[in-house]
Amino acid sequence: MSQHIQSVRGMNDILPGEAEFWDVFEETVRSWLKSYGYRPIRLPIVEPTPLFKRAIGEVTDIVEKEMYSFVDSLNGEPLTLRPEGTAGCVRALIQHKLAAQQPQRLYYQGQMFRHERPQKGRYRQFNQVGVESFGFSGPDIDAEQILMGARLWADLGLDGIKLQLNTLGQPEERANHRAELIAYFEKYADVLDEDARRRLYTNPLRILDSKNPALQELIVMAPLLTNHLGSDSMAHFEGVQQVLRDAGQPFEINRRLVRGLDYYNLTVFEWVTDRLGAQGTVCAGGRYDGLVEQLGGKSTPACGFAMGVERLVALIRESGGEPALEGIDVYLVHQGEAASRLAPRVAEGLRDQGINVLFHCGDGGFKSQMKKADASGAAFAVIIGDDEANAGQVMLKPLRANGEVQNEQRRVGVDSIADEIMNSFLDWEEA
Repeated sequence: MSQHIQSVRGMNDILPGEAEFWDVFEETVRSWLKSYGYRPIRLPIVEPTPLFKRAIGEVTDIVEKEMYSFVDSLNGEPLTLRPEGTAGCVRALIQHKLAAQQPQRLYYQGQMFRHERPQKGRYRQFNQVGVESFGFSGPDIDAEQILMGARLWADLGLDGIKLQLNTLGQPEERANHRAELIAYFEKYADVLDEDARRRLYTNPLRILDSKNPALQELIVMAPLLTNHLGSDSMAHFEGVQQVLRDAGQPFEINRRLVRGLDYYNLTVFEWVTDRLGAQGTVCAGGRYDGLVEQLGGKSTPACGFAMGVERLVALIRESGGEPALEGIDVYLVHQGEAASRLAPRVAEGLRDQGINVLFHCGDGGFKSQMKKADASGAAFAVIIGDDEANAGQVMLKPLRANGEVQNEQRRVGVDSIADEIMNSFLDWEEA
């Protein structure tokens, strides 16, 4: 017998039970985004490979090591499974001339792909919620997006997530810092690891983001970008901080926070936790004013962030949080020719009233069907036999002791069954 095929490592199934947990999480996220005026946009999973090389930067871990890229066998076009969402969102903004209409607040959610070593909260296929704004140049939008994160943690019942903040200034300021970094790290070239040596002359700022313990002391002593920031950059950063202070939002300034993508400028931030092992970032982003023009559009200020769904779901579970899952209200039991003709109409009538119904399909007598009703988690069993069907009635039986005597069943007319169930739910809530 041939061995059954397994899923690709790092690309996981989300099974019933867990998937319903995700549904509740995603509903919370959509409601939260709507409350800030952000609108959904749906983007392709596959994009042209040059899009990510131009946007993210060729000397980055994502482009160099992690992208799932291939050549379309029909036309030879280089394509990539999206490793992040901002580049595709900017591509759509330019292609459909969205920025010309008005400033945009957009969000998307879905799968991203990076060939990384799978670990807790980090997978090769992972889900992100991305939030992007276009056309706002002031520090107020940066602060709004940061405060959005704080509100979501409260909505999800999460604590212990801390905010780290930094500014990367403008490209010309980073160019001066870059020259100083190269001169500094050149003196320690024999200590640098392979990645740091490779980046020394192409992207030395990325060395500051190294997680290699052997380099941390060297990184701590490296020259700071702050020394090269002009008055406009500092004023923007102070403006962000002032809004956060006024809102009572604590933060830590982390001068080594540089982010892993080349398109950022000015504000960058991360929400971090120590509850997920080494991969402690659950949400990160910042400003990227040059990216729209870099990808062929008109100069447009922009700011955004993304958060990993797997990490947040794991954090909710680790914190002991379980969302209230919407379950089945009624299990519909039926037996007999007349009953089997009436039962589908009863089920659809209940659904018309917003009542969730699990309809028994297949064979089985009343006894076996009732066992399934008990196991379903439904609040009620609606039971129809031929006698009930011929009389235009059903039997309503509570399956849970919520304000009614469990197992006490009664006959109810078909036309009034929905009202009976809804009234019972109201009585339970009041009790």
